[in-house]
Amino acid sequence: MKVLLIRVSSLGDVVQTFPAVTDLQRHRPALTLHWCVEEAYVPLLGLHPAISEVVPFALRRWRRTLLRQDTWREMAALRRRLAAQQYDAVVDSQGLLKSLAIAKMARGPIYGFGPRTVREPFVARFYDHTFEFPPDVHRIWHYRGLAARAFGYAPDEAIDYGLRKPARPGWIEAPRYVVLLHSTARSEKLWSEANWIEAGRWLASRGIVCVLPWGNDEERARAERLAKFIPDAQVAPQLRVDEAGALLAHATAVVGVDTGLMHLAVAFEVPVVGIYVATRPLHHGPLGRGPTAFRGGMGEAPTAAEVLDALGEVAELG
Repeated sequence: MKVLLIRVSSLGDVVQTFPAVTDLQRHRPALTLHWCVEEAYVPLLGLHPAISEVVPFALRRWRRTLLRQDTWREMAALRRRLAAQQYDAVVDSQGLLKSLAIAKMARGPIYGFGPRTVREPFVARFYDHTFEFPPDVHRIWHYRGLAARAFGYAPDEAIDYGLRKPARPGWIEAPRYVVLLHSTARSEKLWSEANWIEAGRWLASRGIVCVLPWGNDEERARAERLAKFIPDAQVAPQLRVDEAGALLAHATAVVGVDTGLMHLAVAFEVPVVGIYVATRPLHHGPLGRGPTAFRGGMGEAPTAAEVLDALGEVAELG
C-alpha cells in the first residue's frame, strides 16, 4: 500500500503528526509513506525512519515570486510528480484549501477531517472519506485518530514521535545547557523579556548555560538583548530546523513559548516547560513520553517564579 500524507505546515503541527506516522509504522509495517511538506521542514522528516519519500512544497517562497517563470515550472513539476503516482490513500491532516489543492493533484481516494473538525469546513465536501473528532482534545489525538480510522486500527495510549536523535552540535561546549525559546511567529504569544532575564539569571547562578536560538533579524536582536543580562548566555548561530533539533535533543532542559521548536524538544523526550500566554494548553500543550510541564494559559502569562517551579518538576538542575 502506498500512502501520501499531506501536512505542509506549521512546524508545531508537522512535529505533532510524527506520532501518527509511528502508529502507521507499527500497525501497517508494509505501508510505503510519502509526505508532502513545506521545503524548510524537509530535513526534519529525514529523522523519521518510516518516511520513504518527502515531497517538497514551496508555497511560502512561491508567493513571493509568482511572476517568475521558474516558480511556475516548479509548481508544474510538483503536479507531474504527484500525478505520476497511484496512491491507495491520500491523507490530508491539514484541512485547508492549500492542502486540498495538493490532494487533488494526487491520484487516490482522499481522507480527511469532517466539517466539524477540519480547519476550513468547506474543504471536507471534497474528501472521499471524512472523520469527526471531539473538539476538546489535544491536536495529536486528532492526527493519530485520523490515521487510525483511515487504516482500521486502534492507536496505543503511549505517544511515540519516533525520531532518530541527531548528533550533538559541535559549537556547544557547555556540558549542561538549557535552551530558552523566546521567539514565536505570533507576537501575542511572547513572554516578557524581564521574565526571560529573571529565569536566565536563576539558571546561570546554578552554573547552567542558557542558549538563545533565533530565526530572523528581530529574533536575533532579542536574543542579543537577553544575553547581555544573563551571565554566560550564548546566542546560537542561525540554524536550519534539523540543526535546531540537534541543539534541543541534547539540552539539559528546554523552556519555550508555544512554538514549533518547543514541540520538537518534546519529540526528543528532553525535559520541557511550555509557557502559554495566548493559546490553550489543552490543544497545544507539550505532550510526549518525556518529562513535560506548562504554566499559563489564554490571557494568563505566568511569572518567572512559576516557570522555574515547573522546571524544577521536570529537570534535575542541581
